[in-house]
Amino acid sequence: MVEVQSTPRFLQGIFAFQGKGIESPFPLDAALTYTVPAGVITQPVYFRGGNTTDELICVVLMRDGKPMRYFPIGAKSDVHVPLRVVEDLDGGTVIELLVAAPDGVAGAVVVDFGLVEV
Repeated sequence: MVEVQSTPRFLQGIFAFQGKGIESPFPLDAALTYTVPAGVITQPVYFRGGNTTDELICVVLMRDGKPMRYFPIGAKSDVHVPLRVVEDLDGGTVIELLVAAPDGVAGAVVVDFGLVEV
């Protein structure tokens, strides 16, 4: 039996935002950026998010500067998306969580994105 070592990683927190248009996602915080270490494969495991506003917002998972997944979060609502074995992220891959909200909408988003390095 081969034992596989794994290390969990999390991008998480509560972040205030001011919407710039639902079609214009923007970074929330440097804490929501992760670079897969060289020689490691990382797998996204889940995304959970919450929205304090009265409008639909969207959290966008970017992979090397391109959209990978979209997570819409309803007005004053939350979402939980299991991502097990969706895709491997190779060493050097940069992922980042952005938010998109209607222009002028202000509020906060709760983000909890879990990954595992194997």
